[in-house]
Amino acid sequence: MGASMSTPAAPTVRAEAMVAVPPQGCPMHQEAQPVKVSPPSECPMHQAPAGPAHQDRAYEFVECPMKGAAASDIDPANMMPPPNQTPAPDQPFTLSLTREESTIPRHGTEKNWVYPSEQMFWNAMLRKGWRWRDDDLGSEDMSNIIKIHNRNNEQAWEEILKWEALHAQECPCGPTLKRFGGKAKEYSPRARFRHWMGYELPFDRHDWIVDRCGKEVRYVIDYYDGEINTQNYQFSILDVRPAFDSLGAVWDRMKVAWWRWTS
Repeated sequence: MGASMSTPAAPTVRAEAMVAVPPQGCPMHQEAQPVKVSPPSECPMHQAPAGPAHQDRAYEFVECPMKGAAASDIDPANMMPPPNQTPAPDQPFTLSLTREESTIPRHGTEKNWVYPSEQMFWNAMLRKGWRWRDDDLGSEDMSNIIKIHNRNNEQAWEEILKWEALHAQECPCGPTLKRFGGKAKEYSPRARFRHWMGYELPFDRHDWIVDRCGKEVRYVIDYYDGEINTQNYQFSILDVRPAFDSLGAVWDRMKVAWWRWTS
């Protein structure tokens, strides 16, 4: 993972990414099938009605939530308006409409979340008030931005899976991502404390709501600037941890803190 600050250091956690693959004997399956990330359709915890069309509405883009759009246009899963693949009137070059599928299972469906296209990302930036003339971006720049954006989210999910490995027995089907939202200016208490200690503030924050076989768990993700890896486009240093929303989350953080201290 590189320089991520959230990886639990205990020996029992370091290889737990296997939680993404449910065990063959999962009692929650009528017919167990090995999977990589998304739980099998037979799992009774994922029998909700199918979600929107996979490419058209399955993933409305992992952007910070827009405020001020009509309530009827907002998708409650990500607090975003519908995707827009139409080129802007003054757009200086053509952008790709291709959307890449993530490895992050979407709750209530048999599909994974789908990342935005370059065109969708461009339009979203314009809606937030950005104007391309100020930065004079090129088409290659947008391609790199998308790759960094997608890698950031894959990295965040990998870190969440390490925490969720602590609960593999209670949720053998594996977790799914239910909804999320951006809180760029709402610094977490941990980020503020680090800032008081002399460290920089994160440039972004997301809260991801994960479904753990029927139980909602909120994760806080702080994004810090890092050195870009030109091989895999990893850029950010992520601090991922369960929010202090329950005694279970507090206990998980205490265990991991103890393992780090004694390792």
